[in-house]
Amino acid sequence: MITQGVFIADRYEVIDRVGSGGMSDVYRAKDHILGREVAIKILKQEFSEDATFVAKFRTEAQSAAGLEHPNIVNIYDVGSENGMYFIVMEYVEGITLKTYIEKKGQLNFKEAISIAIQVGRGIEAAHQKGIIHRDIKPQNIIISTEGKVKVTDFGIARAASSNTIHADVMGSVHYSSPEQARNGFVDGKSDIYSLGIVMYEMVTGRVPFDGDNTVAIAIQHLQEEMVAPSAYAPDLPISLERIIMKATMKSPDRRYNTISDLLMDLKRALVSPDENFVTIMESSELGKTQVMSKVNLEPEETIAKKAAEALTFDDEYDDEEEYYDDEYYDDDEYYDDEEEDESKMDKILTISGIVAGIAIVAILVAILGNVFGLFNFGAKKVKMINVEGIQYEEAVGKLSELGLDEDNIKVIYESSSEADGTVLEQSTKEGDEFSLKDTLRLTVAGQESSGDSGESGESGGSSDSGQPQPEEPDEGDEVTVPSVVGLTQAEATEQLTSIGVVVTSTSQEYSDDVAEGLVISQSIEAGESVEANSKITLVISKGKKEATYSYSIANPYAGECTYSIVELNKSGTIPKNGAINISDVTRAELTITLTYTPTFTTEDGNTITLDDKKETSTQTVQGTPN
Repeated sequence: MITQGVFIADRYEVIDRVGSGGMSDVYRAKDHILGREVAIKILKQEFSEDATFVAKFRTEAQSAAGLEHPNIVNIYDVGSENGMYFIVMEYVEGITLKTYIEKKGQLNFKEAISIAIQVGRGIEAAHQKGIIHRDIKPQNIIISTEGKVKVTDFGIARAASSNTIHADVMGSVHYSSPEQARNGFVDGKSDIYSLGIVMYEMVTGRVPFDGDNTVAIAIQHLQEEMVAPSAYAPDLPISLERIIMKATMKSPDRRYNTISDLLMDLKRALVSPDENFVTIMESSELGKTQVMSKVNLEPEETIAKKAAEALTFDDEYDDEEEYYDDEYYDDDEYYDDEEEDESKMDKILTISGIVAGIAIVAILVAILGNVFGLFNFGAKKVKMINVEGIQYEEAVGKLSELGLDEDNIKVIYESSSEADGTVLEQSTKEGDEFSLKDTLRLTVAGQESSGDSGESGESGGSSDSGQPQPEEPDEGDEVTVPSVVGLTQAEATEQLTSIGVVVTSTSQEYSDDVAEGLVISQSIEAGESVEANSKITLVISKGKKEATYSYSIANPYAGECTYSIVELNKSGTIPKNGAINISDVTRAELTITLTYTPTFTTEDGNTITLDDKKETSTQTVQGTPN
């Protein structure tokens, strides 16, 4: 059992557990030799006991350890201890792209392209070293709080796929290429396909193929045509849709030849989003000599430069300024070897990532606040009582005395030897605090009266109160619209759909009183009678808008100095007589450390650094409210 404080390999001190997957558990740890935080991925027991898998795993992980790129989560170490096998990786604070999509829904095309380009660059670096990822999916893409997009688990998927022991691949099969589904030859074009599916999900908020099991989904990848993403995202530019469609062709020969070709089209899509410049080869043309018409393409450097200029943000980003003034933004630490125009593209993409990073920090705060009940503004909290073992009607009566009504209660039916109607389990245990804006889930013995399977009140037709719902209304029937204010978007949509009211769209607003993700208002008032299949729109809360602060830190020294900001995990260089400007920070004060090392130039032109004259100052700076 890995617990806080345990040392691994007499070097890595476990701080806490940060995640778990089908193959492994992931822990945040402190490397006491190099003095840095790392992530340690520890194989689960069933994998560690298989010698063939372990050998393959170590070989592939060590191969992937040779990858170093700003868009790849780097592997530092591979080892074992007492039969426990682990990988030490770069620790990236942030959330997965999967969580980001779930929280934000559909991404606008510029943000989707920015993320796709950064992912593509990581894949490109791996392909150039002969390493195929084989498991590109949003769960393996991390967006850091600094806005950088990084791909993880390079090389590990190959070890898993070549072994008879398989992890839970339900999340992976949604993004697997047709050749992977049939256990065929896998190369770089398989990663291109998977990235195409990821782009599809970013712009539509859904995966193109879904089903009850992995086999059903795999068959769809092999046989069924994909619904065009514009069917779910009508405003999607034709260039990005064509890029996605080409990347996800079922035949590898019809996809992009290389990830570099895909990246080039993504950059061009930023310049000319409404231009249909993507050529997709028809199936009948495969294997034939093609006579291509002459196309006057601009040089790659020119397209990269125009793409950088085109990457401006929509109105929704107007209140999220860049962290750093362009004059002092130093992008060289990421892209030392890029040409000038390409570097500008990189800088703009990094800035777009920073904007995404701001949103991610807000999401992380919202998740933590939701877990710990910080955003239940004005909601009364009560001590939960025990209603297990009694009849549902009696339980409702006791709960109503606490202040709960049937809108607070959701029923899940389950087969049991207990008498029908007996409460088997409650989601909030006796003595725990319960907010009257939350939902209490009760597991009740028996089956729904609608005659369905009765395994779950969510899959049958019961309402939140556990009472059977009427049959699905016919066209022209009138239904009474319930109140869905205070429910999550999913719960509200489910409840309205079940009575025949269609949720056509949602919008988001900040609210000081309604927690993030819950319904603020509905376009049809509760209690109003409307025809079946009437359309309704919902306003969803973005939570309380946090106060933000701006900072301006000037260089007080006679020459260039370096700075570091602990709270933002930021560092860089401030030129002589220069300054850095930081905005949209949620902290009222920051700790700034400035370091100045004097230099002088000898008569022969050599510059000597006077390390023994180094000056360091640390100060706490108060922010200016925005």
